Amino acid sequence: MINEFKNFIAKGNVMDMAVGIIIGAAFTAIVTSLVSDLINPIIGVITGGIDFSNLFVNLGEGEFASLAAAREAGAPVFAYGAFITAVINFLIIAFVVFLLVKLVNRVKEAAETPVEEAPAAPAGPSELDVLLEIRDALKK
Repeated sequence: MINEFKNFIAKGNVMDMAVGIIIGAAFTAIVTSLVSDLINPIIGVITGGIDFSNLFVNLGEGEFASLAAAREAGAPVFAYGAFITAVINFLIIAFVVFLLVKLVNRVKEAAETPVEEAPAAPAGPSELDVLLEIRDALKK
C-alpha cells in the first residue's frame, strides 16, 4: 500500500496539480490587489463613486450608515453589494486566468513546433568534378 501511494505521488499529474495549487494561491494575492487597488477604483469613477461592497438592504429594525455598522449591531442584512463585488472580482479573475492560460499554451506550442530547416541548396559539382572537367578540356 505504501508503494502504491509512492507511485501515486510520483506521477506527473499529481505534482503538476500541486505546483498549480501553490502558484494559484500566490497568484490570488496579485489578482486581489489588481482588482481592489486598480480596477474597482476605475469602476467607482465610471459609476459615479458607488462602492458596491457597501450596498445593502436592512431586513431588521434601525438605520445604519454602512454595512459594517449593521453587521456590528447584529442586524439582518441583505448584502447584495458584496455579491456584486464578488461577481465582478470573479469575472476579472477568470479573464486574467484565461489570458494566462492562453499565453502558456502559446509558449508550449512555440516550444513544441519543430524548427523547419531550410531546404538544402542544390549541391554543385565537387572540386574533384571541376578538376576532372578542366583536365578533359585541356586534353582536347
